[in-house]
Amino acid sequence: MIPYGHQFIDDDDIAAVSAVLRGEWLTQGPAVDSFEDALAAKVGCRHAVVFSSGTAALHGAMYAAGVVEGEEVITSPLTFAATSNSVLYQRGIPVFADIDEKTGCLDPEAVRDRLSPKTKVIASVSYSGYPVDLEPFLDMARSVGALVVEDGCHSLGASRGRRMVGQDADMTAFSFHPVKHITTGEGGAVVTDDDDLAHRLRVFRSHGIIKDKDRMEFYEGPWSNEMIDLGYNYRLCDIQCALGLSQMSKLDRFIECRRAIAKRYDRVFGSLPGCIVPASDPGHGYHLYAFRVPAEIRAELFEHLRANDIWVQVHYPPVHLHPYYRKSFGYAPGDFPVAERFFSMEISLPIYVGLSEQDQDRVISLIADRLAL
Repeated sequence: MIPYGHQFIDDDDIAAVSAVLRGEWLTQGPAVDSFEDALAAKVGCRHAVVFSSGTAALHGAMYAAGVVEGEEVITSPLTFAATSNSVLYQRGIPVFADIDEKTGCLDPEAVRDRLSPKTKVIASVSYSGYPVDLEPFLDMARSVGALVVEDGCHSLGASRGRRMVGQDADMTAFSFHPVKHITTGEGGAVVTDDDDLAHRLRVFRSHGIIKDKDRMEFYEGPWSNEMIDLGYNYRLCDIQCALGLSQMSKLDRFIECRRAIAKRYDRVFGSLPGCIVPASDPGHGYHLYAFRVPAEIRAELFEHLRANDIWVQVHYPPVHLHPYYRKSFGYAPGDFPVAERFFSMEISLPIYVGLSEQDQDRVISLIADRLAL
């Protein structure tokens, strides 16, 4: 069986984790600091704050941005539900805007139409690893006193020209799920250049408790700690961070491998009638190879590939059409037609480090032969 995504673990990764297991620290120890430092350096930001998952990282970013009850966050319906759910966790209001059909990312003009004095955050999603231009969103956010939080959970290692994804937004969230560019098992992070936002993120991920005597109201001694806000236990442990640190050293190679697979797919699939290959960009991270076929044949092709042990997937059912969002906010089919049309055509093909050329050829031939019929 060939999945659409898969982790790549080698002996160096296993040795790194084993070293922690043989050491003194299992939870919040030196591996956490080392991983955060390596991530910040790679992305080119002052701070990286790791979390227990990409979802927790997004939640932390919404908290740090100051989202409270009744405030609005504009985001994409073509994403995993965690993007907008993180707004609901803060009792904010997710406001969807339609996408650019070429890239699958937020359409700036659609966002402009949804902008209001209640807008607290514009949460742009770099869908599939495409490094969407953030400049229009930054300009709009500044015009209403809002922040830009990039959901970069698909985009670690991607770049905009010479700038890594993570440098442009006020905060950028990453995910380290096994199908992503690097893995910590489960895990996530937020990167930022803002010292205050980084402090808020660190407090939030650890119960809202601080131990810094210079920030405490009633410091009594080295044992003192104070809960200054309602936080969560969203910490990542040393075992996971040791794996992440080892994986980080291979990130550039992982990205190049994904781009090479995408180029092979593009050469064949770009000429198939009625089919659309992903938008091209030199900095694309290719977490997903989001291939599109005519909607009327998508289900048949999906079943054909799975019957032949090619475990493709579809990303994503538009968030506004999930029953929870329909019941809670009154959304209905047709509200965001571009995102809905994109979804009706999309099929995520296998793309990951370790996918052999033989298996790539198998995917290519099954699709090309079927669509040529």
